[in-house]
Amino acid sequence: MNKLTTFSVAIMASAFTAQAQDINQARKAIDAEQFESAKTILKSIIKAKPSNGTAYFTLGNVYLNQSVEDSAKIYFQEGLSASDGAKLNYIGLGQMDLDKNDVTGAQAKFALASKDMKKKDVQEFVYIARAYMNANKPDYKSAIAILTRAAINNSQDAQLQLALGDAYYGDGKQNEAYVAYRSAFQLDSSLLRAKMQLGVLLKGAKSYDEASKAYNEVIAINPNYGPVYRELAETYYKIARNKPSQAAANYKIAMGYYDKYMSLTDYSINSRMRRADFLILMEDYVALEAEANKMIELDKVNPRIYRYLGYAAYKNGNVDVAIKSLESFINAPANKPIALDYLYLGLTKIKKGTSADGLSIDPVAFSSGLVDIKKAIDMEPLAVQELSEVGKQLFTQKLYTESAVMFEFGANTPESTSFLDDNVYYGLANYYANVNKEKGAKVDAIALQKADAAFDKVLVASPTYLEAYLYKARTNRLLEKDDAMVQNYEAYVAKTMELGAEEAAKPAVKAKIIESYNNMAASFANTDKLKAIEYFKKTLALDPANSYAAESIKILK
Repeated sequence: MNKLTTFSVAIMASAFTAQAQDINQARKAIDAEQFESAKTILKSIIKAKPSNGTAYFTLGNVYLNQSVEDSAKIYFQEGLSASDGAKLNYIGLGQMDLDKNDVTGAQAKFALASKDMKKKDVQEFVYIARAYMNANKPDYKSAIAILTRAAINNSQDAQLQLALGDAYYGDGKQNEAYVAYRSAFQLDSSLLRAKMQLGVLLKGAKSYDEASKAYNEVIAINPNYGPVYRELAETYYKIARNKPSQAAANYKIAMGYYDKYMSLTDYSINSRMRRADFLILMEDYVALEAEANKMIELDKVNPRIYRYLGYAAYKNGNVDVAIKSLESFINAPANKPIALDYLYLGLTKIKKGTSADGLSIDPVAFSSGLVDIKKAIDMEPLAVQELSEVGKQLFTQKLYTESAVMFEFGANTPESTSFLDDNVYYGLANYYANVNKEKGAKVDAIALQKADAAFDKVLVASPTYLEAYLYKARTNRLLEKDDAMVQNYEAYVAKTMELGAEEAAKPAVKAKIIESYNNMAASFANTDKLKAIEYFKKTLALDPANSYAAESIKILK
């Protein structure tokens, strides 16, 4: 009897150890970003022992990480009925409340999860803190507060220190994050993510060489730890962006590391989507379109794939595919379109409406595209920065009216990095749209007034951009505002002369000074002949052969 009892206890202990190892195996797979493998392990645990609430919670978190909310909710709710670790599932449901901005509901569930915890226990607090960090709107300060309190009773928990490092990192506290990550790795040398995050901090500080060294230290410990290759890929992407002359070589290295990362994780639809996100960063839209088409073969119903295909097709000039794909994504009820989705859809519609020679755009297509572009800007005002290059392309094609429409968005967004450029081009586009009108055609006074105002903004932001005075003068000439025209021509000449005789003698600058003198003279011809003659003589001093000035003086005398 005693032998049988001992044997039964041994079997139970063995079964418990095997189960614990399975959960740990799943957690290791999650840490290694092998999510499909983790799901397989967790489902097998649940099938073998439906009473394991921890497995339900862990699986629900994997689905939540992959934005599959329906599946996550099912597992969390089923996990509440488990006899072991059931309360953890309140944390998963609490994060879903946070995602819906229901902070009160989330806090109530977190309280249920942490009820009756022992003083030294920290696991629930770590998961609650991660729920705050992983929510759609991360709350790092709440996470720090929770983890700091938990650390008072148990500061030697490696997972707590890792979570604290992540919370500090998210909150922009780099020094505190470094201390926490270092502590986590010292407490558990198998916790490679903590050591890897030390490199991430260096990458954030633009110490790319030092970051690479830190990642290689991780590889020296375990060359099969996939996430470190993703970090190396992103580091070389940053290097490429900071060293344009070596960009091609570094992009190639980055892609090589990313492919290594993929080989060590899984080639599931979700991992392919992560790769697609990286291809967008790399602006490799040819590869992105090929990847999107492969993903469609694997999963014909996943709407997110159509976002990638839409982006790639837009960039590659496949307008029909782009429009169809982006509309499929935006119109799918479960999707949450972002500004870029609408922006690219609008720009694609405009591109489709542009004639083969690039000299005209169908007004209906342009208006339809603008509707989507405005939706994008309403969602994200800084989306205007994407329009600057589009506006310049239209300007190059001499589609000045359409170009002005594109630049107007950025010209009215001071926070935009293209604010100055956009105002310069906005003013120029409105000017050229009117100066090139057929003789006798009425100018658009409102557009010209906007041009004048744009040049004023330019002079505030960049007082040394003297061309702005010149174009203000030209604009006011079209508006037949002689006083304003003269004032601006005078400012252009005076400020140019301040730069010295050498600058004023340059042929292009000299021609603009002559233009200024002649136009000021013409404005005074009917009101102050002596002043008009004075300006014409200034022209002749610079250009004795200037027939317009010479003939005008004869008439005025």
